[in-house]
Amino acid sequence: QVQLVESGGGWVQTGGSLTLSCGASERTFIKYAMGWFRRAPGKDLEFVAFISGNGGSTYFADSVKGRFGISRDYANTTWLEMHSLKPEDAADYYCAARGDGRGAGDYSSRATYDYWGQGTQVTVSS
Repeated sequence: QVQLVESGGGWVQTGGSLTLSCGASERTFIKYAMGWFRRAPGKDLEFVAFISGNGGSTYFADSVKGRFGISRDYANTTWLEMHSLKPEDAADYYCAARGDGRGAGDYSSRATYDYWGQGTQVTVSS
């Protein structure tokens, strides 16, 4: 059972930057692919970004492409770098893990992820 803990959320002005971290209770490099999702008030959970187990493949939602980056270390931490933030980026952000044996298939489907963090809130002020 992998435990995930997000951190780094907070308040930022429109156009600002924020980096979220996701720490796992065990080494996730190679073993698990990682995803970031978000849920805005009154909306459904939305895929944001994906990184493969070895970090070699990344995918982003169209809404954040070019503004967000995802990276991971060789141990147990994954980051979501967010730039040029907009009010519509305000949400609770969640990291999730799934066995890397799936490859990148269905990377945006929340149903394919096995472990989830509790979330961290991002507020973007206009």
